[in-house]
Amino acid sequence: MPSVPLNVNSKVIILAGATGELGNHIASFLCARGADVRALVRKGGSGEGIPALRNLGAQVIEVDYSNAAALKDACSGGTCVVSALSGLREVILGAQTQLLNAAVGAGVPRFIPSDFSIDFTKLTPGSNRNLDLRREFHNILNAAPISATSVLNGMFTDLLTGQAPVVLSPIKRVMYWGNADQPMDFTTIRDTAAFTALAALDDSTPRYLRIAGEVATIRDLQRAASEATGEKFGTLRAGSLGFLATMIKITRTLAPQKDVVFPPWQGMQYLHNMLTGKPKLDPLDNDRYPEMRWTPIREVLATKNQA
Repeated sequence: MPSVPLNVNSKVIILAGATGELGNHIASFLCARGADVRALVRKGGSGEGIPALRNLGAQVIEVDYSNAAALKDACSGGTCVVSALSGLREVILGAQTQLLNAAVGAGVPRFIPSDFSIDFTKLTPGSNRNLDLRREFHNILNAAPISATSVLNGMFTDLLTGQAPVVLSPIKRVMYWGNADQPMDFTTIRDTAAFTALAALDDSTPRYLRIAGEVATIRDLQRAASEATGEKFGTLRAGSLGFLATMIKITRTLAPQKDVVFPPWQGMQYLHNMLTGKPKLDPLDNDRYPEMRWTPIREVLATKNQA
């Protein structure tokens, strides 16, 4: 794919969810490129992260998502709305739909939803609660009179050093279920943000942009962990995908945590999806912006090992 030239002049990017880690990185990359960034933050929130956004040069606007007129005003003159909102139904379907309506009402030509995931369009409904919410929002977004682009990045590589129970450093094993040779997509939060910022400044984006900082199998993760730490890692097959599905059901029954965005069973569900191979990203758009440098898994694991 040929590279895409970007013209930052007069680009006004409306960014929701800017106080989160992903959103803050997106704001940083946009401001560094000279874009006019309006960071929307919830009125009455804790205010954490706001000073950092202002230091970047972003304009911080407190909004009440239930105030349609004020939200429309906040989006006025925008060239693209980027949503990095994180939450459950009241956020992904509630606040994000209100943001979409405001963008349409203000005449903003483009909208990037808070997807940032594996390709959930290939998954069976009911196989992942959080991604089902994104599918529902897509039905609303696809019917709206606005150009939309979803950035799909697989799993955040950063999770391999903590939340994702895969690279087990204490016992020097990479744990998995099913097939150790199934390719999966991994992209760091920072790389995802950098690519999203470029997409926000690009007027010619398609409906989907698929990226992977690295495509890796369980055996590739094993090699990356060994190289990153200088210690030999092995693999640990914990069972079949059917066994993992049963574990998910049991965990969800015993500890449903319905109001938690990422309870343990949700992470297990996401990993199950990836290991099936169904949501594999294809084709990849990594070469769309040649200035991108993709962070390998080995580098992420090495940074964690040095911490």
